[in-house]
Amino acid sequence: MSAHGLPAPSRDDVIAMAQRPTPPSARLMAFLAAGIGLVVFLYALIADPDRAWRAFHYNWYYFTIISSAGVTWAAVQRITTARWSRPVVRLMEGFVAFLPFAFVDLLLILFVGRSHIFPWTHTAPPNPERALYLNPTFLVARDIGLFLIIMGLGLWFVYNSLRLDIGVIPESGAAWAKGLRERMRRGFGDERREIHSTHSRNGVIAVFMVIFYAYGWSVLTWDFSLTLDMHFQSTLYGWWSFMTAWLGAILSISLLTMWFRNVMRADNLIVTKHFHDLGKLSFAFTAFWGYLTFGQYLVIWYGNMPEETHFMHLRLSAPWVTITTIAAALAFLPFFGLMSKAAKVYLPTFIGFALSGLVGTYLQRYTEVYPSLYGIPKHAPLGVVEIGVALLYLGTWGLCYLAFMSAFPKMRIVMQTSRYRDEVQVPVDPRTMEPLPAHE
Repeated sequence: MSAHGLPAPSRDDVIAMAQRPTPPSARLMAFLAAGIGLVVFLYALIADPDRAWRAFHYNWYYFTIISSAGVTWAAVQRITTARWSRPVVRLMEGFVAFLPFAFVDLLLILFVGRSHIFPWTHTAPPNPERALYLNPTFLVARDIGLFLIIMGLGLWFVYNSLRLDIGVIPESGAAWAKGLRERMRRGFGDERREIHSTHSRNGVIAVFMVIFYAYGWSVLTWDFSLTLDMHFQSTLYGWWSFMTAWLGAILSISLLTMWFRNVMRADNLIVTKHFHDLGKLSFAFTAFWGYLTFGQYLVIWYGNMPEETHFMHLRLSAPWVTITTIAAALAFLPFFGLMSKAAKVYLPTFIGFALSGLVGTYLQRYTEVYPSLYGIPKHAPLGVVEIGVALLYLGTWGLCYLAFMSAFPKMRIVMQTSRYRDEVQVPVDPRTMEPLPAHE
């Protein structure tokens, strides 16, 4: 039986679902979005390089942290030894596909575009402590180092997870990953031992993934968002940022689950209870996002310290106040919309509230970055350049994700079909296959 009380599927059925191709139209739409966005970005580099790089920067920030959060969600499923998510956890792991591309963009931002984005490249920091923290060598080294750790742990975790499935299925998938799949099969042994060794190994990696997600993105958020205003400070800012992405990831996963259920024709595996669970998670983390957002605002308002209040005052002044208000309303709307079970399991309703949360958090990233860079302009710079670069990132993200899904099984196979799959609820020593003493 599965975690939701359904009959366990046969391996052949799951393999057939996991290998069904995605519609070519999806790849075409992603390619067109990326192509249009690239043209807009290149034109903006000539016409207004400051605006082009700033749009590039905040879109990188939005898409990359959500991608990191998505694969960290998969790590959390391993830490909690969750069974409910086995049909959908591969959709979380696919978020890792964007991170290598994001690393290249990070290098472009730090080495090519930084003078157009960061105030510390042309303005002296206000005190010696910030001057030390914003030392270019120190900042670039720590950002690249932390991102490599976050990306490396995610790739390692997903590689192990994929290997467990690749080792038991016939060769199939996109040609570009054939060599990688062959390497995964080398040395693949007894299925039961592979399940336990993979489970144990990924358990250790998952813990470090969560730690470095929280710590690494706190530092990256300070460097890429907080210090754009070199006079502002907030101890809650890092939490606020990476938990916003956490919410964005679960909303994205919910939408992808709906789509891939149709693509894979997996109605008997991805069922109403999965959407109820995803809806409960979306509701809960929307509430937590609201708590963090209001908590940060309330403390700054009540403390009434000039080095903090100017940050909020700017965003609640023209021309930014409209976007700030819309962002907060859209991001928090799922809290009211997803209270009932009916709204969670009726997919059109769920889709509407998930899109509302994603657009709201996207605009929140905009209001994090742009007011600090532009001050009080006559009009908020939200137009063709920003939308074009958003299309560039959305299309590129889609191409990376679809490439991953075309190269590897779209669903975990072994952990749904093996007769040993639930032995991992009681960890064993993978060398002796004996239960660990703490669990005997």
